[in-house]
Amino acid sequence: MSESLVIVGNGMAAARLVDELARVALGRYAIAVIGDEPRLAYNRVLLSSVLAGETASHEIELRPASWWRDRGVTLKYGCAVSEIDVGRRELKIAGEESVGFSKLVLATGSSPLRLDVPGAGLSGVSSFRDSRDVDPLLALAAAKKRVVVVGGGLLGLEAAYGLAKAGAPVTLLHLMDRLMERQLDAPAAALLKSLVEKKGIDVLLNANTARILGQSRAEAVELADGRQIDADAVIFAAGIRPNVALAKEAGIAVNRGIVVDDRLQTGTDDIFALGECAEHRGICYGLVEPAYEQAKALAQHLAGRSAAYQGSVVATNLKVSGVNVFSAGEFLATDRSEAIVFSDVRRGTYKKLVIENGRLAGAVLVGDTADGRWYLELIRNRENIAGVRRDMMFGRAAASLAAAA
Repeated sequence: MSESLVIVGNGMAAARLVDELARVALGRYAIAVIGDEPRLAYNRVLLSSVLAGETASHEIELRPASWWRDRGVTLKYGCAVSEIDVGRRELKIAGEESVGFSKLVLATGSSPLRLDVPGAGLSGVSSFRDSRDVDPLLALAAAKKRVVVVGGGLLGLEAAYGLAKAGAPVTLLHLMDRLMERQLDAPAAALLKSLVEKKGIDVLLNANTARILGQSRAEAVELADGRQIDADAVIFAAGIRPNVALAKEAGIAVNRGIVVDDRLQTGTDDIFALGECAEHRGICYGLVEPAYEQAKALAQHLAGRSAAYQGSVVATNLKVSGVNVFSAGEFLATDRSEAIVFSDVRRGTYKKLVIENGRLAGAVLVGDTADGRWYLELIRNRENIAGVRRDMMFGRAAASLAAAA
């Protein structure tokens, strides 16, 4: 008889775990996936494309309903798990009977941070995180409402791009001195800013949001330096917080995220966590690629095979506000490393490779990211680059030809 495996969360991490389990342990578990979003798992990265009108909402679904059914997976979406009873091995679902489990995987994701500033509770102040946020934002754009987006990281840039493409006048506020400071160095961020502004988005850096003004609904954003930006709506996209409440209330160890070991197991036997809600070796990644790597390792472990997740090389390889951006590894040069830089601002291209001890340690690309995957392989595998060092800036093909010659 198959062992019962319940996954809480129906996002990208959960879908990849089911996919991996189907490859290595098909039939071993009776799998149930329970999620509070009222739809099939979808590619959250493409939400801004839906907002921009470039992609239809149904086109971002990761798998059709038949794919889940063919793998024997019971799907319960639009359902909120309210409690984990560790002792009885049961989940309580709001308005329904309890669901038992033998093994439990928490893939509860994260929630957007809302700045704790005066006026944050006004009508017209919202966030951009999941598919339920898209329709209200589309209505704003259709009405040409003035929108202020707070946050110049990936989420904020994507929200701003989608809104601007859909027709809304958009101002983007960012607390730091450069966009995407966790993924880009100063020159790359400056180029990204100029390219984003060419798409009709006003970008204000070093912009500390002090309060949101208005009587019953948002009318303007006031900055700490006294500047005021008129706004019919304000979108918070200034970071995420792992969803740990369910685990914490059940007595499962949490820090910033749900604490897991190299098997992705929590401090409670047969209860695991992965994706944005998980904290491994003190790190909450909040990115898709690490979640997929965790899913692969966890599937191996659940299949009874020897497997350990050792952590991830953080990499970003996305189209940010319509601009190709890649970042991986230790992209800020130190006194132990050297940087090779190519910059063509007129063509909207920037490349930086950081080399340390004869190996590629980090890379940043803006505009032309075609060789990003190759650079990531070199970083992850810690390959000696002596044979390709002179030509690697020009890409894999050029470096391979030169090495062969």
